[in-house]
Amino acid sequence: MTWIATVPYAEATGRLKTLYDRVKGPDDNVDNIMMAHSLRPHSMEGHMHLYKYVLHHTGNKVPKWMLEALGVYVSLINRCGYCVEHHFQGLCRLLADDGRADAIRGAFEAGQPERAFEGAELEMCRYAEKLTSDPAAVAEADIEAMRAAGLDDGRILEVNQVVSYFCYANRTVLGLGVTTDGDVLGLSPNQSEDPDNWSHS
Repeated sequence: MTWIATVPYAEATGRLKTLYDRVKGPDDNVDNIMMAHSLRPHSMEGHMHLYKYVLHHTGNKVPKWMLEALGVYVSLINRCGYCVEHHFQGLCRLLADDGRADAIRGAFEAGQPERAFEGAELEMCRYAEKLTSDPAAVAEADIEAMRAAGLDDGRILEVNQVVSYFCYANRTVLGLGVTTDGDVLGLSPNQSEDPDNWSHS
């Protein structure tokens, strides 16, 4: 499931076992992206703090389904199938509308988010594409375009952090050969009101 050694749940002890118990899903399943950190539990802890606070926190104002959609788009641009499949399933669950989810994915795969979005949502997608593909080309005008579409600076910050997080996660996965083998797709730490609850369900 990765190109480096990992410690399975059944063999974990000490701090690693404690962290596994915090992030595990049904049947003691630990997502492979988390297990990839098992030789350095402190980096798993840092990853989960970032993931939970950026994507699954009650302080966010951008709807969670849209943040998940941006994660799918970034992951498609980066060609990270692992994150695409995990977060597309999360998007489907949050939208509860498979037709809409499929339309969003199709638009992203075509590189044409305007087929599925307009207004502020479309500007978020345009910013996400640029920040992912050519970050040095991002300019103040890109921020101003989101403002003009109705986003306040707090929401713009949320978009920036989600895009940046997914670029980090994509590179963790792609750089270590993480696969979905054995994973349960689409689980996430859904207790947004409790930032310390990392359990995947």
